[in-house]
Amino acid sequence: MIAGKHSFKRAAGVLLPVSSLPSPYGIGNFGKDARHWVDFLRNAGQTYWQTLPLSPTGEGDSPYQSFSAFAGNQFFIDFDTLREEGLLRREEYEELNWGNSDKLVDYKMVYMHREPVLRKAFSRFQDIASLDSFIRRNPWFEQYGLYMAIKAAQGLRGWLEWDEQLRNKNEDAINKAKVEFDEDIQFHAFTQYQFDRQWSALRAYANANGVRIIGDIPIYVSLDSADIWGNRNLFQLDKNHVPTEVSGCPPDYFSKEGQLWGNPLYDWEAMSESGYGWWISRLRKSFDLFDVMRIDHFRGLESYYAIPYGDATAENGRWKPGPGREFVDIIENSVKDAKIIAEDLGFHTDGVRELLNYSGYPGMKIVQYAFGNDATDDNIPYKYTADTVVYTGTHDNDTVKGWSHGASRASIRQVLEYMGTRRKRDIPDGMIRLALQSGSNLAIIPIQDWLGLGSGARMNTPSTVGGQNWRWRMSRGALSSRLSEKIARMTQIYGRHSTPEAVNRRLESQ
Repeated sequence: MIAGKHSFKRAAGVLLPVSSLPSPYGIGNFGKDARHWVDFLRNAGQTYWQTLPLSPTGEGDSPYQSFSAFAGNQFFIDFDTLREEGLLRREEYEELNWGNSDKLVDYKMVYMHREPVLRKAFSRFQDIASLDSFIRRNPWFEQYGLYMAIKAAQGLRGWLEWDEQLRNKNEDAINKAKVEFDEDIQFHAFTQYQFDRQWSALRAYANANGVRIIGDIPIYVSLDSADIWGNRNLFQLDKNHVPTEVSGCPPDYFSKEGQLWGNPLYDWEAMSESGYGWWISRLRKSFDLFDVMRIDHFRGLESYYAIPYGDATAENGRWKPGPGREFVDIIENSVKDAKIIAEDLGFHTDGVRELLNYSGYPGMKIVQYAFGNDATDDNIPYKYTADTVVYTGTHDNDTVKGWSHGASRASIRQVLEYMGTRRKRDIPDGMIRLALQSGSNLAIIPIQDWLGLGSGARMNTPSTVGGQNWRWRMSRGALSSRLSEKIARMTQIYGRHSTPEAVNRRLESQ
């Protein structure tokens, strides 16, 4: 691998999930508020917008537990755009109760109201030729559309609980289902087509304004997904299609019982024998959506933690070898000139370091991890090297303000001394400065930290389900001109500020 091939020029960006954008209709979407967000990033001199996965949310409303590794979240489709195209009337969605959605996503209301509105739009849609063309260009859809149609008919149960013939993909049963659920399959084609159109338009708008988008590819997929139902030979399942072992992380400082994610594990030998065709398709689809891709849980490619299926905790897991260099080579050969960030957080072994060096992908640094009992020497900000991407925290961390309220006295003393201040209230802006002034070429700051928000704005708490996870919304009016000027000034001080023209010139030279 060529050293530095995937490195970034010095720049900055902001992390904000699409779901967290303001909107009057329950959840963030691809409409005018998303374009206002892009305008804000441009004016603030930012080069990148990082999102979370755009896939449909499954168990626990998590974008990392999706019904498909290929499909888009239909709830991000903008109703106003559909109205402008003559597919909806304003009263069909404006008068609905979207809950307290100006502060948190009310998923109950989203699930209750959004699909019926989209079905009304579908009932008026006449361009069947475009749907047929979309399906031809996206061969993954046939499996996904059928899966979602059957899932609805089976009371929304996962495929392991379906009627036996459908669960086992009996040919006669599948052919019958395709005929019986044709209209429902066409509806899902309509939503994926609209998702694709609207996201492509938003991405083009961002790119035209000098903003590039960083996506996120979860390492694992959900058991309740079209991917495992249709490709069960590629996963570690027993003769009854039940997982033999599942994913997670071992016990550590953060969790005495470890993290039990519960996703089925890949059969890497079967993947290799098949030429990694499923993964190649997934990677190419991802890079059709984004300019840069963050690979979640990169260390799982070197070795992965396997927990016996049915265990209540992750304590009894064991490490097993992953595909390693072979997989990195597959990425390089299947997606030319891909820009990739490796999420390499967690315990590092020599094997993980070697694979990261071999890949040439920049790893990640978290400023919060530099202070406290869990701090390691490599996490001290002055040691960050150019070939890394620095964050104050990720979607799995508390906000910096929340961290400062919950950290130990020793941690607070340590960070204040490092920053050269005695005032605890300086920590939120101080950590942002530590990230921006560091040697990492790319710095990504969650918008919650720029807004100075506390733990109530935290996006996710690992190893927990429900509650506030994945629900936080940015309030309308939060993106003031004063904040834009502050971000632009701080970004400029540390040599990361850009303009659309400079961004485009820089990207063309990479």
